Amino acid sequence: MAKERLYLYDTTLRDGQQTQGVQFSTAEKKQIARALDDLGIDYIEGGWPGANPTDSAFFSEAPDTRATMTAFGMTKRAGRSADNDDVLAAVMNAGTQAVCLVGKSHDYHVTHALGITLEENLENIRASVAHIVAQGREALFDAEHFFDGYKDNPDYALAACRAALEAGARWVVLCDTNGGALPAEVSRIVTEVVGAGIPGEKLGIHTHNDTENAVACSLAAVDAGARQIQGTLNGLGERCGNANLTALIPTLLLKEPYASQFETGVSLQALAGLTRISRMLDDILNRVPVRQAAYVGASAFAHKAGLHASAILKDPSTYEHIEPDKVGNARVIPMSNQAGQSNLRKRLTDAGLSVDKGNPALARILERIKEREAEGYSYDTAQASFELLARDELDQLPEFFEVKRYKVTVERRKNKYNRMVSLSEAVVVVKVDGEKRLSVSESLDETGSDRGPVNALARALIKDLGRYSAQLEDMRLVDFKVRITQGGTEAVTRVIIDSEDSQGRRWSTVGVSPNIIDASFEALLDAIRWKLVHDCGTGRTDAV
Repeated sequence: MAKERLYLYDTTLRDGQQTQGVQFSTAEKKQIARALDDLGIDYIEGGWPGANPTDSAFFSEAPDTRATMTAFGMTKRAGRSADNDDVLAAVMNAGTQAVCLVGKSHDYHVTHALGITLEENLENIRASVAHIVAQGREALFDAEHFFDGYKDNPDYALAACRAALEAGARWVVLCDTNGGALPAEVSRIVTEVVGAGIPGEKLGIHTHNDTENAVACSLAAVDAGARQIQGTLNGLGERCGNANLTALIPTLLLKEPYASQFETGVSLQALAGLTRISRMLDDILNRVPVRQAAYVGASAFAHKAGLHASAILKDPSTYEHIEPDKVGNARVIPMSNQAGQSNLRKRLTDAGLSVDKGNPALARILERIKEREAEGYSYDTAQASFELLARDELDQLPEFFEVKRYKVTVERRKNKYNRMVSLSEAVVVVKVDGEKRLSVSESLDETGSDRGPVNALARALIKDLGRYSAQLEDMRLVDFKVRITQGGTEAVTRVIIDSEDSQGRRWSTVGVSPNIIDASFEALLDAIRWKLVHDCGTGRTDAV
C-alpha cells in the first residue's frame, strides 16, 4: 500500500526568531537554511521581507535549496487593492517560490482588532491569495486564531479557509495561535473541517506550546487528516515556542502508525544528522542544549540507575524506545552515587577500558565516586572527569605534567577612555619532562575584551606545556557552569566545563572547591588531561 505524502514546513527563521533573546544574523540564517535543506524539509520560511533589515537581506542572499523557499507576510489591508499594498509588495518582491500570508479567521479579531466587517476580511483573503497565484507563486494561507475562532463561530472560520482555497491557495494552515488548544479538541475540529469539505491534502497545522501540547496537537491534526506540519527546530518560537520538529520528525519516521502510513522528505539517512543540527542551532544561539530534550538531548538515552544499566547491557530495547544512532545520538551510562557495577563496567567499556567482572578496582572506583559526590562533585554530567578518576584507580593515567603553582590577579582600573575595566592576569608554573616552565597570560581577547580569570588561566596553562602544547591548539572551552552546592559541612562551588576540539569531540569535566577559581582550575586541568590521554595515548612512556 502506497504511503501518503506528509509535508514539513520549517519556520525557525521567522517564528523561531520571535523567541525572546533570539536574533539571527543573515549569515546564521543562511547556515540554518542549508542545514534544513540537507535534512529534507519541504518548505523553509525565511522571514518577513520588509519587516526588518536582516530578513530583507536574507532573501536577497538566500541559498539555492531543494526546499521551497517561502516568504511570510499578511493579507492586504482593507481599503486598498493587492497591487497597491506596499506591505504585501515587499513580501512579493522577495521573489520566493511560495508566499505564506497570515489572515484573521476569528470573527472577534476581525471586528475588534482590525475594525472591519467580516465580509471585508474575506475579500482581503481572496484578493491577496489571488494576487500571489496570478504571479505564478504557490500560495499558503495561515488562518490565525483558527481554533479559538472555530469554537466561537465555526461558519466564519470555515468561510475564511474557503475564501483562500477558492482563490487558489495550495495550503490552508490551521493555527493555534494562542497555544491553548488540547489534542482532543484539535482532533475533533480538524475532523469536522475535513468533513465540511476542505480536503486534508490542502490542510496544514501550526501549533504553539503554551500547554506543552504542541507536538501532540500536531500529531492529532495529522491523525484527523492534515497533511502539512509547521514547526521549528528545538521548539523555538514566541512565548513557550512552536511545535518542535526535532521531536516530530523522528516520531513520524520511526513510530507507528506514522512510519507505515506516511513518507516525508526526510530520509532515514538524513535523520541520523538530527542531533547534530539541533546542537548546531544551540551553538549559533550560544545556548546550552536542553539535556532532557526528546530524541536529541544528551540525557535522552542516559541510564543512571544500576538496574536499568544492567538490563541495557543485555538488551538495549528494555529501556530505550529507539536506537540512539537513528537520530545521531548516543547511549550514555552516567556515573553517580546511585550507580552499580553494571553501570560502571559499561561506562568503562565506552571509555575503552576493559575491566573484568569482580576486579577489586571496580569497588574502589565506586567508593571513590560516592565519597567525592558527597563532597559536591557530580560525575553524572562530567563524564570525562569520571574517566580520569577511573584511569587513576586502574593505574592507567599518565602524569603528563605537574602544576607546581599558579596565581591569578584581577585588577579594576580606568582605561584611556576614563571607563572602568577589568583585567585578569594568570601565572602558571608547571613541570614537564623534568623542566620547570613559567607562563603568563592576560584575559583580554583579540578585540580587547576581558574574558575573565578562568580564560587567563587556560591560556597561561596551555601556553607552554612543552611537547604537549601542539596537541592542545585546537581545544576550546565552549561552556562554563557554576553551581553553589552543599557538600559535607559547608557550601562549596561546583564548576562544570565543556570543551571541544577540531575532531568534533566534546567532553565535560568538574571541579569543586570553596574557591571558584580553584574549582575552575581543577575542571580545566581535567579537560586538558582528558584531551592528552586521547591524543597522546596512555602508556607510561608519556608520563613525566
